[in-house]
Amino acid sequence: MNFNSGYEKSADIVFKNGVIFNPFTCEWLSEDFAVRDGVILGTGPGYHGKKEIDLKSSHVTPGFIDAHVHIESSLLTPYEYARLVMQHGTTTVIADPHEISNVCGTAGIDYMLNAHGKQPLDILIMLPSCVPATPLDECAMTLTAESLRPFICRDGVIGLGEMMNVPGVLSHDPEVMEKLSLIPIRDGHAPSLTGHALDNYIFSGMQSDHESVILDEGREKLQKGMFLFIREGSTERNLKTLIPLVNACTAARCCFCTDDRHADMLFTDGHIDDCIRKSIDAGCEPEIALRMSTLSPADRFGLFDRGAISPGRIADFCILKDPGRCIVERTYKKGNLVAADQVKPVQSELGGECPFNAKIPSLEDIRIAGSGKARVIRIQEGQIGTRTEYIQLSADDIPDIKRDILKTVVVSRYHPGKPGVGLVSGFGLKQGAIAASVSHDSHNIIAVGTSDDDILKVISKVIRHKGAMAARNDTGEASLPLSVAGLMSELPYEKVHDELFKLHKVTQSSGAVREPFMYLSFLALTVIPEIRITTKGMFDVNTFSHVSIFCEE
Repeated sequence: MNFNSGYEKSADIVFKNGVIFNPFTCEWLSEDFAVRDGVILGTGPGYHGKKEIDLKSSHVTPGFIDAHVHIESSLLTPYEYARLVMQHGTTTVIADPHEISNVCGTAGIDYMLNAHGKQPLDILIMLPSCVPATPLDECAMTLTAESLRPFICRDGVIGLGEMMNVPGVLSHDPEVMEKLSLIPIRDGHAPSLTGHALDNYIFSGMQSDHESVILDEGREKLQKGMFLFIREGSTERNLKTLIPLVNACTAARCCFCTDDRHADMLFTDGHIDDCIRKSIDAGCEPEIALRMSTLSPADRFGLFDRGAISPGRIADFCILKDPGRCIVERTYKKGNLVAADQVKPVQSELGGECPFNAKIPSLEDIRIAGSGKARVIRIQEGQIGTRTEYIQLSADDIPDIKRDILKTVVVSRYHPGKPGVGLVSGFGLKQGAIAASVSHDSHNIIAVGTSDDDILKVISKVIRHKGAMAARNDTGEASLPLSVAGLMSELPYEKVHDELFKLHKVTQSSGAVREPFMYLSFLALTVIPEIRITTKGMFDVNTFSHVSIFCEE
């Protein structure tokens, strides 16, 4: 029998003399590889191409894959995002567009799917499972199983995004169960879940998690069969804690994800290549880290057309200057070099309604009255979780700069009305205020500041732009307009980086914690313990109810 019948060894391009990383065996192999029609034809000698490229013993790895990301959190359009991350060796991202879906409904999903086909980066979509994040949250359109169903067969849709409604899963809520039945690949979202509750969550169909922040939590999820996404975002920095769980046996079940990483961190530190470098620094073998960046996420999502330089797989790969440090020299997509200017800026093309009906509050609207034992939101460095602190104080003491207790305000982007007001600690501001229209997941306007006047001024700036990030203090102010749904800038990523630098210059001179806008954006996220702030005031995640600032005696 002729097993080569119909197989033709002639290629479009033969890449010669490369040192190729093989993620199946975690070894480096000196061999040629051939590409035809954007797909790996084969590896080794004997292939002939219309074109040959001598790699001169350069180290070659498959293209990197981000297992879970919200592109909107970069503050860039998907086109500018692609232009930036592809320079760092990323060729595929698994994106959950639930940020833009909260504010634009199904039009937000359409926007991301359209972007998937209009630039070289593969933006593969996990359909948003929780819009709104909870029944108490605001959004432009509630996404039911029925509203998601038409997207199931769309090109680029591969699964159901992070299921944040843990109580709904555990109680087998009919609507939640219907969503889980839509598609076989399902991402979880189960911070601090353990024991029988975790068993129930997995039994109900959840397959992965990116919310582990301590070693034992990640270990239990791995032991019980979940895929573990090790996250390293702008504020959610869990890599150093979790990387000891990764070894030759577990690497197949572990992937890297960035989740929420601002454009400035992408610009200065990188993307998945940054995760690889940090893993190596933390003691992980380089080959294990590379497997986690390529074949592991490909296998997790059933993407058997990528993740390795092997026959039948898409010719996505990158050339490394320094394999020990994972410094990317150039990136190839479907066998073609990705040039820095290849991804062309495209106007937002965002159809549908993205409500922005915010009203600037008055001084009276944000006034606090009372005294006694107060609930204060305490942010935690390097995490998005918060703690409840109970502190004796009077409303007249706010702001309490010495104890770092400041006022935080949330203004609805959807409905004019009275804002929510609370107290927060950990921002470190000594003067001024910051505000943004990025606040997960409803993306209302959120602010924190050292005076009511400063708070109102930065909120006003955000509302006037119909979406922005703004900072001010006694010596200056800065802002970054977010013209796409109040979440993303249409500026080139280089300009966004520059504007973020100006914002951080103001916040640093005000004494703020590193990455204050990212911490600010998570203050309203009602699915992460322990206490939050919404348009209705302070919210206790553990009791799933709004609570007053001052405790009742």
